[in-house]
Amino acid sequence: MQTNFTPDQLRDPAMASSESILRTCVHCGFCTATCPTYLLLGDELDSPRGRIYLMKDMLESGKPASPEVVKHIDRCLSCLSCMTTCPSGVHYMHLVDHARAYIEATYTRPWHDRLLRWVLASVLPYPNRFRFALGAAMLAKPFKGLIGALPLLGNRLQAMIELAPARVPARTPFDQPGTFQAHGERRGRVAILSGCAQPILKPGFNEAAIRLLNRHGVDVVQPKGEGCCGALVHHMGRDEEAHAFAKRNIDAWIAEMDGEGLDAIIITASGCGTTIKDYGFMFREDAGYAEKAARVSTIAKDITEYVTSLKLMEPVRETDLVVAYHSACSMQHGQAIRTEPKTLLKQAGFTVKDVPEGHICCGSAGTYNLLQPEIAAQLRARKVANIERTKPDLIATGNIGCMTQIGKGTEIPIVHTVELLDWATGGPMPETLEAAGFGKSPSQPLTIAAE
Repeated sequence: MQTNFTPDQLRDPAMASSESILRTCVHCGFCTATCPTYLLLGDELDSPRGRIYLMKDMLESGKPASPEVVKHIDRCLSCLSCMTTCPSGVHYMHLVDHARAYIEATYTRPWHDRLLRWVLASVLPYPNRFRFALGAAMLAKPFKGLIGALPLLGNRLQAMIELAPARVPARTPFDQPGTFQAHGERRGRVAILSGCAQPILKPGFNEAAIRLLNRHGVDVVQPKGEGCCGALVHHMGRDEEAHAFAKRNIDAWIAEMDGEGLDAIIITASGCGTTIKDYGFMFREDAGYAEKAARVSTIAKDITEYVTSLKLMEPVRETDLVVAYHSACSMQHGQAIRTEPKTLLKQAGFTVKDVPEGHICCGSAGTYNLLQPEIAAQLRARKVANIERTKPDLIATGNIGCMTQIGKGTEIPIVHTVELLDWATGGPMPETLEAAGFGKSPSQPLTIAAE
């Protein structure tokens, strides 16, 4: 694609990066075939190619974002299926992230949109605030129909209430920094991301990861000062807030890397993993953090990546359960992790089935199902129908957002991949399966050395 940026524009590193990305696009249109919004809406401007034209025009002109541009960029899920499909290697993720930051800086949204986005940015990344908000949403559930009828904000407020769980899990020992010690001879030492929303909604995911890693001889540390990875606000174009979250985590992990050392930084939410692996790019121009961010990105690993490198121990339980594996977009497209989770599940004794149209997003996409609930609901229905076609006993995935989204559309139990790996190798049955009547098994306690 030919570009016409001025020399002054290209002195801005973000603009120079976007100009380079734009020039790799050859207008082939392969991306349209795998874009969820184009699939649903049939509008060229709601395809990656159409959005690329809009972003090019907006950035080249240097003018504030227009309502039309904002509408179509907001409809983008950032599922990155287009990047998997693109034969030219267009790095759409970096381009759309820059466009969103540009929109945030140049466009004044309607008051109700600004208010909602402020609430999301002020609540979701903060565990205590999020826990309180979930309590409020639970109280509001009986009134969701009335709330949904409110003008301007009603549909999105109703979507928030519907996605809230029926109960909020109690706090766990993992709420505090500490080291979870390996069983037997130590083979490694890793940090694990606690994050923001996941430890409130599903604290059992990280507990399962810790048990699994401890059983494989790995010490797991939750460092002091670590928290939200910054992904939620980063994809809303709020770069300053995103970088503040990222810097806090980088500092916490570098302290461990330069102290007792880390073999990896383990992430059990693939949406977070995609962002953390991009810290090196995010801070490439920051003299104080460029080198540290690159070091962190280099050792960031999804839990399934790391366990694959350890070689999963033989399962201690036999199971004939059929698992539909849903590969989160941030896993398959964002991190190019496609075979490892399925291979591990098979090694653990499960029968694994691929989901038809597995490359199409479920509609979660961070805060997308809250900001674009109608499109998200259509994508969820499509995803659930494809999953149910495989007639599985349960669904496995590696991202909390997908689990929340899909779980609202089906009665099939949905669990995290690491919960199944933990269970098969000696851990407790996942709570979701136990609640669904799959049976019970004794739990294995964590060994915690408080710091």
